[in-house]
Amino acid sequence: MITIWHNPRCSKSRQTLELIEAKGEVTVRRYLEDAPPLQELTEVQSLLGVSAIDMMRAKDALFKELGLAKSDDDATLLAAMAENPKLIERPIVLANGKAAMGRPPEAVLDIL
Repeated sequence: MITIWHNPRCSKSRQTLELIEAKGEVTVRRYLEDAPPLQELTEVQSLLGVSAIDMMRAKDALFKELGLAKSDDDATLLAAMAENPKLIERPIVLANGKAAMGRPPEAVLDIL
């Protein structure tokens, strides 16, 4: 099963969804409406093998409004994403016990 954390307003997210739909059945999770809790974000971070800042939209105005910094620890940044899913970089694709970020969209093909 393939799951995508999707924002239909994002062109990269739409492109990634189109790409993975050709590979099989896809569960679309609109993460802005169905926000992942802290534990799930932590699990996805582990699957991605990246620091929390690498899965965030650090250039978003909300990042600065919340007083966050790129040097903040993972726990702080993950908690901020759990409270403010808008900060989650999109899209994230989960498949076969792995995760990948669709930037560029073709980056997710390795886990399918």
